[in-house]
Amino acid sequence: METLNFRFENGTRRVTPHAELVGVVSSGNLEVLIETAVLNGGCEVEVKTAAVGFAAIWQAVIADFHLRWSLADVRISINDVGATPAVVSLRLDQAVESMMGATT
Repeated sequence: METLNFRFENGTRRVTPHAELVGVVSSGNLEVLIETAVLNGGCEVEVKTAAVGFAAIWQAVIADFHLRWSLADVRISINDVGATPAVVSLRLDQAVESMMGATT
């Protein structure tokens, strides 16, 4: 297992205070927990993955996610057992949309 941590500053979008869990590790090999936290406008992402050695790919996927959403005061926990970058992006977007009450 590898644990990766990312932090982004100066987010501009806040979500309703609560937590949201999307996906399960056995379905698509990924689960995402997103929750509000007091982070001085920051967004923290922790990835626990069985796929060791892919930090650069995770950095790219998480940075792209942050560009799309620019979240503030949000903590995201990801448990991964080999999901593709497309599945990661999909689950992250689903979590944020659920937090915002969006329908897709």
